[in-house]
Amino acid sequence: MLVRGVGSRDISEIEKVSINKVLSVLVRSNHKIKPKQSHYDKLEVNELGTYVGNKKNKVWLIYADHRARGEIVAYIWGKRNLKTARKLRDKLVSMGIAFDTVCTDAWDSFISVFKQDNHIIGKADTKGIEGNNCRLRHRIRRALRKTC
Repeated sequence: MLVRGVGSRDISEIEKVSINKVLSVLVRSNHKIKPKQSHYDKLEVNELGTYVGNKKNKVWLIYADHRARGEIVAYIWGKRNLKTARKLRDKLVSMGIAFDTVCTDAWDSFISVFKQDNHIIGKADTKGIEGNNCRLRHRIRRALRKTC
């Protein structure tokens, strides 16, 4: 149901179980993203900020997207810093993902993490992932709410 945009409170109401039960099932879930291929021609990498509890408690979703397939290849939650960007790069490597080109904006952490790759910097090549971020902000209620 979450895939269809149904929130956790709505799932609780539909299934006639407590919200805590829904949340505990989600926490225990060990679903992992499995990439559909091992080599991609062009990946777009960007970050999306949100918060948990209050606006001072910011968290960032940094993820790699393949625009042509509409596939999120890998993601990491964390602070908006070099360490988190490096974790995403390491995750791509550990998953055995190869790519010809990576496109990012001009954030310094992306520049230093992807410097050994064929790296394109600029907004023109990140239109797909920026559009995806816009859709996430507008369509997913939890992305900008006070509770997670």
